[in-house]
Amino acid sequence: MNKLLLNALDQAYNRRSWHGTNLRGAVRGLSPAKAARRPGSGRHNIWELVVHCAYWKYAVWRRLTGAGRGSFPLEGSNFFKRPDGAATMAAWRADLALLDQMHRQLRAAVSRLTPAELGRRAKDSPFTNADLVSGATAHDLYHAGQIQLIKVMKRMKG
Repeated sequence: MNKLLLNALDQAYNRRSWHGTNLRGAVRGLSPAKAARRPGSGRHNIWELVVHCAYWKYAVWRRLTGAGRGSFPLEGSNFFKRPDGAATMAAWRADLALLDQMHRQLRAAVSRLTPAELGRRAKDSPFTNADLVSGATAHDLYHAGQIQLIKVMKRMKG
């Protein structure tokens, strides 16, 4: 089960799969300016979705490992206003690197779980650890699709 979960997690994030574009594929080649453009007033931009996904990879990692709150590299939770300052390539790359780092951290934690641990309920949750990992996979794919739609909407509007 562990190998299946890791494979699904990777396919949703950055490995080739039958379903099409994964999360990293959805943001590949985007400029900071395009990542920062809002699809509408009060809507999250692609950049914010990237950091949101990094945060939830961290949150699942934290639940799997029992790590305490407050160790995410950015202050806050869930959604983070982006860009934080100028929409520079350095800032965009830093947030993409954060996403990659959180994926590697989550993946490492999942790889260490035993079958018994995967079947246990996560701390303070009605869901098992395996449910959390499959949920992280679905979360990446949901936002990959959302990003793809935002990109298409922006092309249609000019």
